[in-house]
Amino acid sequence: MTFRVFLMALAFAPPLSGCGLQPLYSGGASSGVAQGLAAIDVPSIPGRDGWLVRNALRERLGAAGDVGGYRYRLDVRLDDALEALGVLNDDTISRELRILRSRYQLVDLTTGEILLDATAGSDAGIDVVSSEYATIAAEQRALENLAQEVASRMVTRVALTLRERERAGAQ
Repeated sequence: MTFRVFLMALAFAPPLSGCGLQPLYSGGASSGVAQGLAAIDVPSIPGRDGWLVRNALRERLGAAGDVGGYRYRLDVRLDDALEALGVLNDDTISRELRILRSRYQLVDLTTGEILLDATAGSDAGIDVVSSEYATIAAEQRALENLAQEVASRMVTRVALTLRERERAGAQ
């Protein structure tokens, strides 16, 4: 069975290579996109959610190492909400929805030009159980997971913007 899959992969490889898709980080840590990501400053974001998102962003952006100065700044504003979803007959909440939304702007520090103005967000469902501690722990874990997801979406969008900018500069 494995040999069959290998043969199918070989059969489809030539058509796929001509479709124009390119890896975002081709060239590894020395690529223009990776160097651009490493040159982004992320100022402090208020709140625990901001601390989590900023740390996740800095972890993802700094993958190429220190480039010796910032060329861009990523300004981030967060909106974190906890909403009741399921309400039982006795008016107790049985399910909550944690929503984390981000509005962010990528600013070129040399020109002051806003290169990207976008939003990212994600949400998570939480079961409300009889143990208050367990519910609070679930809410906090949901926030941690959402911070990682939102940061990942933001970095992907920023990387695409930097790649488009690099391509436009090469032409």
